[in-house]
Amino acid sequence: MKEVLTSFTDAVADIKDGSTLLVGGFGLCGIPENLIKGLRETGVKDLTVISNNCGVDDWGLGLLLENKQIKKIMASYVGENKEFERQVLAGELEVDLIPQGTLAERIRAGGAGISAFYTPAGVGTKIAEGKEVRVFDGKEYLLERAITADFSLVRAYIGDRHGNLIYRKTAQNFNPMMAAAGNVTIAEVENLVEAGDLNPEHIHTPSIYVNKLIIGKQEKRIERKTLAQS
Repeated sequence: MKEVLTSFTDAVADIKDGSTLLVGGFGLCGIPENLIKGLRETGVKDLTVISNNCGVDDWGLGLLLENKQIKKIMASYVGENKEFERQVLAGELEVDLIPQGTLAERIRAGGAGISAFYTPAGVGTKIAEGKEVRVFDGKEYLLERAITADFSLVRAYIGDRHGNLIYRKTAQNFNPMMAAAGNVTIAEVENLVEAGDLNPEHIHTPSIYVNKLIIGKQEKRIERKTLAQS
């Protein structure tokens, strides 16, 4: 049975200054929002965060940006966040922009124990600078290194006390691969059931990848709402 914590600040207490984090979610969908808030309360700084994006100004990873806790962000999309833009232009934040498919595969490779792989994405662009290029079947490919991290923060719809996780619909996004690529994975679950209650065929993340569990009610904010005029 995995440890089931009751405090979000306790859940992230082992994350220290300078840690590297993988944080699940896409936009605001599937983000471990309560673990992020707990991390904000701890005040840890100089974090390197790997995520699809960096939240919005007042929610998700945007809360850590606002609190000046992130030193570097590795992401595939950086819109929707004015504070992000301000910090980048002011030289306060280091950014590594990565094509989305490459980011996903680098994380998946890290969780699978694959050190590197070749991809055609980014050939002939600034992304290729300083990287090995090889030709396969007459086409150029870049060598990309796998990504792992000290900690992974993920969000699941259902978990059992062993740590098996099921994600709901598009909240699967980056969560399953990130759960496998962190040295320590902390899972925020909306619903916790007993061991044996989950159908093994429906499990997305096996318990072997999960170290800590915590139950968290989600606000599930909408990133941008557009209403049609009646």
